[in-house]
Amino acid sequence: MSAAASTARREGGRPAGSGTSSTLPRLLLCGALLSLAGAVAAQVPPDWGRSYWRPGPLRQGLPVRQGGVDRGFTFCRLLYTSVRREANGRGWGTDYPMADNNFMVRLSELTTTRTSRWEDGEPGYAVLRATDANLFECPFLFVSDAGTAGFSDQEVARLREYLLKGGFLWADDFWGERAWAHWVGQIKRVLPGYGIVDLTPGHPLFSTLYHVGRIPQIPSIQFWRRSGGETSERGRESVEPHLRAIFDDQGRLVVLMSHNTDVADGWEREGEDDRFFYAFSPEAYALGINVAIWAMTH
Repeated sequence: MSAAASTARREGGRPAGSGTSSTLPRLLLCGALLSLAGAVAAQVPPDWGRSYWRPGPLRQGLPVRQGGVDRGFTFCRLLYTSVRREANGRGWGTDYPMADNNFMVRLSELTTTRTSRWEDGEPGYAVLRATDANLFECPFLFVSDAGTAGFSDQEVARLREYLLKGGFLWADDFWGERAWAHWVGQIKRVLPGYGIVDLTPGHPLFSTLYHVGRIPQIPSIQFWRRSGGETSERGRESVEPHLRAIFDDQGRLVVLMSHNTDVADGWEREGEDDRFFYAFSPEAYALGINVAIWAMTH
């Protein structure tokens, strides 16, 4: 990882109680989220509806303020080419931009992490390809609808370099065995020879700041509504959610994979339906904040 990326980690990674684990009751987190709901609701664009939104212009590159890169924590999303389709997925842009926006707002409100902002004051979320020169400035890289991603040889090489030099990648929102097999084929090209293991709630990541006692299964809000409150989007095939990981040779967590769950929908749709919020958003934020802090401090 470049010196600039190391600086980004240091300046963006000062969570409350850094270096210790805190157990905060789920209701306390839920109350905090509710008390801050207006701040996020104000961010919702006027054309964002119950089941459709029109994304604004891509925030490409990295947040720049006063002529230089903002060194606070930036939510970097990987822009990739989809080579297959998954039901309800939109490829790299699934849950974009509101999941990214809302997560950055909540991270700044619920921790002391200094988050980046664009010159217009918007939260510092950004979209980058693996070949983008700014990739090594990102301490955190998010991949949505990961079971559709296809990487070129050049992207494979850049992602491998990024991860082995200190980067961190989180793949989310892919369901069932076909999506999993496809993603494994792609990430194994990036990190050949590295094993994939399951993380259980006993791993310290689950108590980095908030105590997360289980791997939450969070469906898309559209599926949840159509199914009458079900959470497994592929029926019996996806009934069990998994949080899986790849560690490097030094034991550092470099790739995290939330399979059979859509954690980012708990961020994106938090202000849309009170029932969905209470059922899924507190756990989605608790896990997401834990992961972000882990990425910045390990």
